[in-house]
Amino acid sequence: MSFFDISHLSCRFDVKDENGDVLMTNTAVDDLSTRIEKGTFTAILGTNGSGKSTLARHLNALLVPDEGTVIVDGMNTADADNLLPVREKVGMVFQNPDNQIIASVVEEDVGFGPENISVPTDEIWKRVADSLQRVGMTSFRRYSPNKLSGGQKQRVAIAGILAMKPQCMILDEPTAMLDPQGRRSLIDTVVELNHREKVTIVLITHFIDEAVRADRIIVMHNGTIRMDGAPRTVLQDEQKLAQLGLELPQAAKLGAMLREGGIDLPAGILDGRELTDEIIKAWKRAGH
Repeated sequence: MSFFDISHLSCRFDVKDENGDVLMTNTAVDDLSTRIEKGTFTAILGTNGSGKSTLARHLNALLVPDEGTVIVDGMNTADADNLLPVREKVGMVFQNPDNQIIASVVEEDVGFGPENISVPTDEIWKRVADSLQRVGMTSFRRYSPNKLSGGQKQRVAIAGILAMKPQCMILDEPTAMLDPQGRRSLIDTVVELNHREKVTIVLITHFIDEAVRADRIIVMHNGTIRMDGAPRTVLQDEQKLAQLGLELPQAAKLGAMLREGGIDLPAGILDGRELTDEIIKAWKRAGH
């Protein structure tokens, strides 16, 4: 069942001079159509300027189409009466968690959203406790966000969205400011929410290793969808990815190098664990 149904979506932005005169018009998304199913984990890849973040902002009605339609769980985002219901169903996590954290104590920040939609106080505190537990931040509930690492702040931002009980979460470059360990930990949390809680996930990223863990990868370029499919399918086409400014995941590149060196490894290796397993199998097949 489709959660998002996007049909012939186009979005344009005017570039103006200091006097407000239009110098040119840029097309950020160009006649794009696709569907995203409920309960799935979709990664949207692309270089800067590909249109992926503009698409993300249409999914919870931060932007509305210049042309075409975006239907969210049966609601047309162009209808102003649907804006609040859409945003209650679809939570948004941005690149910089400092832009979403507004309270001086973690638990108060997580409870801010539910309070704003008039959730009863007892229910707010239940949601706060549950959301912090789900992202592994319970022990930090009385900390100041200023004392947290970047990855911890991002988890708090996710907990704040979860406390709103959304059916879907859009994450727009959520790991861009994190170190590799922080990125892995955050993506682990997202995968767990999708698998255990069945939250529909749309991850916007330019880190191709993160996209490996999705059910589906969409690759955008110049405002259009250029590749779309399961990770093992999309990430087989090294030549096309290179044309779109993307590289294979590190494990896939290393696997290809080892195959060229004569080691009997299958094509389509996507992550480090899989690569390790296949190297061990190849070692055993060789009689070691």
